[in-house]
Formats: sequence, C-alpha cells, structure tokens
Amino acid sequence: MESLRDGLLVGMGNPLLDISAVVEKDLLEKYDMQPNNAILAEEKHMPIYQELIEKYQAEYIAGGSVQNSLRVAQWILQRPRTAVFFGCVGRDEYARILEERATANGVNVQYQRSTTSPTGTCAVLITGTQRSLCANLAAANDFTPEHLRSEPNQAYLSQARFFYVSGFFFTVSFESALAVAKEAAASDRMFMMNLSAPFVPQFYKSNLEEIFPYVDVLFGNETEAVALAKEFDYGTEDLRAIGQRIAGLPKANAKRKRIVIITQGSDPVLLIESGTTTVREFPVQRLAPEQMVDTNGAGDAFVGGFLAQLLQGRTVDVCIECGIWTAREIIQRSGCTFEGVPAFSAAAK
Repeated sequence: MESLRDGLLVGMGNPLLDISAVVEKDLLEKYDMQPNNAILAEEKHMPIYQELIEKYQAEYIAGGSVQNSLRVAQWILQRPRTAVFFGCVGRDEYARILEERATANGVNVQYQRSTTSPTGTCAVLITGTQRSLCANLAAANDFTPEHLRSEPNQAYLSQARFFYVSGFFFTVSFESALAVAKEAAASDRMFMMNLSAPFVPQFYKSNLEEIFPYVDVLFGNETEAVALAKEFDYGTEDLRAIGQRIAGLPKANAKRKRIVIITQGSDPVLLIESGTTTVREFPVQRLAPEQMVDTNGAGDAFVGGFLAQLLQGRTVDVCIECGIWTAREIIQRSGCTFEGVPAFSAAAK
C-alpha cells in the first residue's frame, strides 16, 4: 500500500454552494416551501438565494454529495490535496466562494467553468430543528467529458488509485463516469459509486447495468437498495438478499471482490462481499433526539470516513467503523460541517 500523496483519490459529482440561514416560518410560506422537505427550484424560488444573503446571517458551505464526501475525507486525513474533485460551476461569485471553501477543507478542486449557467446553489432554510432545502443545479448540469480529456486532468486521472462517483452524476455525464470506471478496471484501480437516490435505479437502470461490471464498491441506503431490487426484478425487499444479488453480479476485474455496503440510518450497516454467503452487520450507536441537528449529510459523511481509512490501507471493518463515527459527528452539526482534529482512532484494529 502506497503512502498518502497528492491526487490519490478522484471524485466526480455536482458541486453546489449551500446557502444556509435561520429564518422565520413566514419565509417558507412566502416561497411555498414545507419544513423538512427538499425540492428543485422553480422560477418562483430564484430570489430566495439573494434574500438569504441580504436579510439573514447566511452561511456558505461547499456542498454537493461527492464534494461533501471528499471534504470529510480530507478532514479525517488531515492531509490537503489527497483528493481531487471534478464538477462544473459557473463563472461567478458563487463559484469563487465554493472553490474557496472546498479548497480550505483540503480538496483540490478542478472545476469545469460553464459560460452559460450560474453556479449551482442550495438554499437551506432552518426553522428550529427543521430544515427545508431548495436546490438549483444550474451549471452542475453542464459538465462534459471534454473536461476530463485535457492534459492536466488526464494526469490527475492517471495518477489516482481510487475513484468515487455519485449516481446523481448519471443525470449529468454518464459517459464520463463509465469511461473512468472502465479505465479503473483495466488498470486494477478501485472504482466506487453511490446509488445516491431511489430515482437513479428507477430512471437510469440501463446505465447501472452498463457500469456495474466495473464497480468495486457500491454504497446505498435501504430505500435505494429496495428501489434497485424492484427495478431489477429481484422479487424481494430483504436487504441482505438484495446485497448478495448485487455482490454476485458479473465483474470485469476479477482480481477484486465486489463490496456492497447498505446503510440503514440508526440500524446496523450491512456489508456483503462477493464470493461469500455471509452478510455482516456493524452496529450504529443511536443518538438522543436532542443531539441530532441535521441528518442530511449523514450518507456523505459515512462515505467520507470510509474513504479516509481506505486510502490509508485499513481493513474494510475499520473503514465502516470510521464511516459510522463520522456520520454521527456530522449529524450533530448544521450542514455537512466539521471542526478541529477528528478523534477517530483506528489503533489496534
């Protein structure tokens, strides 16, 4: 196992600048939004972002699922630029802020710059313990495979040993994800992906079928796993059986076992590896309700903790334990945020 270095991990996803603020309930009513809900922005929602900035003490947080996971991994590793992130932003102030925040967290961002769309944003309206999200993907949708073909970015891709892509990215540039997955398998490097949301297997089944032979590690939660089983006609909602079916799918690189990891909120994390009939459980310590601030970034944080240990050559057990620990830390804070030096220890594991 090589030591940590620049560019060991490459991630691809949709970069969004979270604009988060504590607001009154009447602001939700003004924009026809509901507490504890997430929507895509319509025309009527567009003024909300500037209003949060001008009238409230808005906080800027570098967001987007994959970028969140890389930020968390960098926090755990405490070594900047180990991870490189590809995604598309606009040519505006939000892009500058997004790059500044992500870079401050240690991520080497290599954004494509859209000339036609503004940087994607997500308004996070906090009312008490409830959160309402309004996402405008904007420039994130403009990512193209050409960005990866430039000489500098080809160098990043050739130097990386680990790759991570979200299912969300299928809506933007599946061609890019598949190209990276195939190259990883051909060169015996590790390709990982996240199911991300139930709509991915529902609307991108053929894409999943095409990319699965190249997937070494698959992450998903219980609702995403059940959605996949339904679309693939597995005839069951039993998560263990679903995980075993996915793990047993054909694989291009037979040198690596496929690992399937299914999270279930506060229920145990399931680990299924190809070539075995065993399904292992990793318990999750429940938090008291008053300790839980924001669960939105829990899945991203879990992957970030997992990746941080994987890059250090730790066992899968330690990777999962760190993922669980990291998710618990993040959900006790607003947004996918963190501070200080992480206290997770992999000693004697």
